[in-house]
Amino acid sequence: MADPVAEGVTVLDPHAKAKALYDARRTRTPIAAFTDTEPDLTMADGYAIQRELVPMLLADGDEIVGYKVGLTSRAMQRLIGVDSPDFGPVLASTRYDNGAAVALDRFIAPKMEAEISFVMADRLAGPGVTREQARHAVAGAVASIEIVDSRVIDWRVKLADTVADIASNGAFVVAREVVPIEGIDTRLIGMVLSRNGEVIDTGAGAAALGDPVAVVAWLANVLGEQGIALEPGHLVMTGALHAAVPMAAGDTFTAEFDRLGSVEARVVSSTG
Repeated sequence: MADPVAEGVTVLDPHAKAKALYDARRTRTPIAAFTDTEPDLTMADGYAIQRELVPMLLADGDEIVGYKVGLTSRAMQRLIGVDSPDFGPVLASTRYDNGAAVALDRFIAPKMEAEISFVMADRLAGPGVTREQARHAVAGAVASIEIVDSRVIDWRVKLADTVADIASNGAFVVAREVVPIEGIDTRLIGMVLSRNGEVIDTGAGAAALGDPVAVVAWLANVLGEQGIALEPGHLVMTGALHAAVPMAAGDTFTAEFDRLGSVEARVVSSTG
């Protein structure tokens, strides 16, 4: 697959665009898509903006605790016209424990996705990381929910917009149990998603690049090109196993994973 970061960057004033996204996050007020006025922005341009945005968030006292990878399904890649996933950091301030109440007023237009995540046991640095090396570097897999959100009005995003916006990451919910994957075919880990006790979708690990462990290897190699490694304790979210589901106050989402157990998020209207 092509390196999504190594292409030429042509974006105008990435710092100003990053500041617009930063302000949108703080005020919960969406902005127009950058591609509305610069339709030729590329994935590499999106990463140039992302690289300006992340330090702004870290300056507020936040911390990178892992990474999310999106566009890991072939269907989504074909739909958007890319041959590579995208990625962004996940931040400590956006973590929820299993069963926690998730307040809608922390977001703009949140949706939820059930995902298989991994917790790193060893440092993993690319390039050249293989799937088998990635498999040996993880402590295990964990049931998780990603809450995706967009700082762009009505989710009218193109590829560069979502990449700039930290791959549309909003928050994440993780189960406590980290399950060792020795002897488990992670491609075959099934998932059943329920809303208020009613099954609404299903999925399996193979939806994520054919094997969610392959997502870890891909991420390590892309980060390695930038001199960044996956570190022990880092969480790696490997991409949705189903179509994103809008969230409404009063909803309780439960994702049940074969071998990994379940993870739940309760949706409330506000933090107060």
